[in-house]
Amino acid sequence: MVVCDFDMIFRFVVVGWEGTTHDSRVLTETIRNPQHNFSMPPSGFMTPYRNMCYWLSDFRSGGKAVEKEEIFNQCHARLRNVIERAFGVVKARFPILKRMTPYSFTTQIKIVLACFSIHNFLRQISVADILFFEYDNEVELESDNANQNQNSTKSSLFATFDQEFMQQFRDQIANELFQVFS
Repeated sequence: MVVCDFDMIFRFVVVGWEGTTHDSRVLTETIRNPQHNFSMPPSGFMTPYRNMCYWLSDFRSGGKAVEKEEIFNQCHARLRNVIERAFGVVKARFPILKRMTPYSFTTQIKIVLACFSIHNFLRQISVADILFFEYDNEVELESDNANQNQNSTKSSLFATFDQEFMQQFRDQIANELFQVFS
């Protein structure tokens, strides 16, 4: 599990899960384990509106986002796109991450952490790097897994959040975005 900023710098990395582990389990365990020192967002997690355009390709082929919910979803998708681009750079630079060779589990964890550390170092020193240049442009990297995750059920962790508050907060942001982009 990773968190990255808008400059594609990874700010939080937890490794050690098999690739087949569901995202919600990794998130739940990361939050529950105090050793990870994960900072929960103060207002929880905001999800996109259901049954509305979400993927950037929906907006490219279907025109401009008009309704407040569509504008929110478009902004949400653009934020999600940053993490996809950051992973694209890391995977392109370090092909070993695509197919980990048969090293011990401990060594595999060290390799992954080293790759993310080198990525961050290169990004922070502003090296004129072709991969960063290519992925700095808005590249859409939607996968079948991303589409499947959109339809997955929410974990019990999310049920503990005050859904009414989150709905009102999301609506407020959507209204403000609507005023800015209309």
